[in-house]
Amino acid sequence: MAYRRHTASGGRSKGINRRQTRIKQAAGLSESEAGHRESEPGCIRVEFEWSDAISRSEWAIYRSAIRTVRDAGIPFLLGGGFAGATFTGRWRDTKDIDLYVHPRDRQAAAEALIEAGFEDYYSRLTYDRKWIFRSIKSNVIVDIIWAMANQRAQVDQLWFERAGSVQIRGEKLLVVPMEEFMWCKLYIMQRDHCDWPDIFNLLYKNGPKMDWEHLISRLNQDISLLRSAVGMFGWLCPAAARRLPLSLWRRLKLRREIPLLRRGEDRIHLLDSRAWFGAAQPPGRKLEV
Repeated sequence: MAYRRHTASGGRSKGINRRQTRIKQAAGLSESEAGHRESEPGCIRVEFEWSDAISRSEWAIYRSAIRTVRDAGIPFLLGGGFAGATFTGRWRDTKDIDLYVHPRDRQAAAEALIEAGFEDYYSRLTYDRKWIFRSIKSNVIVDIIWAMANQRAQVDQLWFERAGSVQIRGEKLLVVPMEEFMWCKLYIMQRDHCDWPDIFNLLYKNGPKMDWEHLISRLNQDISLLRSAVGMFGWLCPAAARRLPLSLWRRLKLRREIPLLRRGEDRIHLLDSRAWFGAAQPPGRKLEV
């Protein structure tokens, strides 16, 4: 599996931060199905096996949807659990795959999936059509997303210009930028569902490398959400939080002088006993939800 990160400012790329990963051949797949990528200059090679956790039957449906949308000539970005695993190297079981498209392409993407044998999930369970098209095939869900559920923002061209790429079982896919990934996650805090655990895993793994000024510009007047998330991360994992740039703490008007715990400790256990925080779990273990 290969992951390449590009960054851009003002719609123009100003630098490239590459990170390449390779995954062993997935169990039960042929060499061609597993895919192969040669080493690229400037890439760091790391091995992990999170895609092995995706069942063969589910991947067949996901790949069918990916190829259907691609063959229709529609640009899309991989999001959701797949993007989270790409960024953190940790898989959590997910019920669907999220494909982000530009709003102008939402109808064409939905029609392509229907023509390929996917069913509109609305006939089984109603959903808000203002931001998502939900389809299903063999009990596997494929979501086409073009906006936030709260309508705070829509996918725009900058998402595609800043996108990284990943290769999963022979499929090379663009991935939503880390900053846009977190931007969306910050708003998802419902009574029965919260995506902030994904934010804390992303902060732990990639916090020092993120483009914080870009994320802050995206949030605009909602910067208080980021301030709250970073502040809570500092309480959860003081040592990891200190690795975040000092400029970020100053920008958010937060104090970085967080009392450290004993080596290797954090406060995750004070919130939840389930294994959703990757840094506290053995290598190769799936995250719980």
